[in-house]
Order: sequence, then structure tokens, then C-alpha cells
Amino acid sequence: MEGLPDPVAIGVVVAPHGVRGTLRVRALGSGNHLREGKAPILAGHRRRITAVRNTPKGFLLDLAGVESRAEADALRGAELFLDRTELDAPEADEFYVADLVGLTAVDDSGTIVGTVAETFESPAHEVLVIREEASPDLLVPFTLEHVPEVDLEAARLIVRPPEDPAR
Repeated sequence: MEGLPDPVAIGVVVAPHGVRGTLRVRALGSGNHLREGKAPILAGHRRRITAVRNTPKGFLLDLAGVESRAEADALRGAELFLDRTELDAPEADEFYVADLVGLTAVDDSGTIVGTVAETFESPAHEVLVIREEASPDLLVPFTLEHVPEVDLEAARLIVRPPEDPAR
């Protein structure tokens, strides 16, 4: 992300809402950073959040400079970014999902399973995509049951993949 030394995506524009430029945004993470006064970069421009409402279908954001449905629609699919220095410090046992990418995944015995290549959000929770060259990608729900330990300093996490019902 141009202009940010350490960009972190905090949301994605899903669709316009109404006729005045309001955006429906899916939070990437808790949504705590989608609040009035924050000014994320969206489509290459800093845009201050002037109003925010949390709904069951996502956040509704009004941004400075987005004043019509057509302008909002043109932003569909765009990500909102803040620099890591602008983020709230995570609480103990909290992680920014972006920090998990690149960590080595090991099983309970310490055997390397692969590397966290990417993540995506499902309706229930984040999912880690664990990649190892000789194997198909392994999808692991980012839940305490399936990822009981994350050690950012050691750049590793323990994974307990769900049982494969086909086996």
C-alpha cells in the first residue's frame, strides 16, 4: 500500500448503502478501527470517517469526499488501510490476522505442518491457509480448539486441523 510503511487492511467495501455515499463495509478483524475520526486510506486517498453504524450485515460508514451512491459504488471491493502505528495495541492473547501470515505451523508433537500462506474470513471465524509444498493446502479454523497456541516471537503456532470426514 503506497504511502504507508506498514499497511494493515481493516475493512473491505462490500456495497453502497442508500443514495448519499454511505458504504457497507465488512470489517477485517473486530472492526474497532472503523470509528469516527479515523482516516484510513481507501483507493489511494486518506478519507476521514465522519459517521459509523454497526449493523448485522456489517458497518455503515460515511467518509469525507464520498457523497453519492455512484462514488460509493465505484469503491466496491476496495480495502481500507491504516498504518500499523495507527492501530490500537492488541490485548494479551489477541493478534492481528495479518501477523499470522508467514508463521510456521506445527502440530502438537512439534512436527512442521507448513506455513500460514494466507487467511480468509468465513461466516463463523477466520480460516488459516497452511501451505506445504508437497501437500494440498490445509484449512484450519482460527479458533482456540484448532490453534491453541500462537507465539509471534518464535514465529510459530500450533495447529490441530479438523478431522477429515472423508477418511
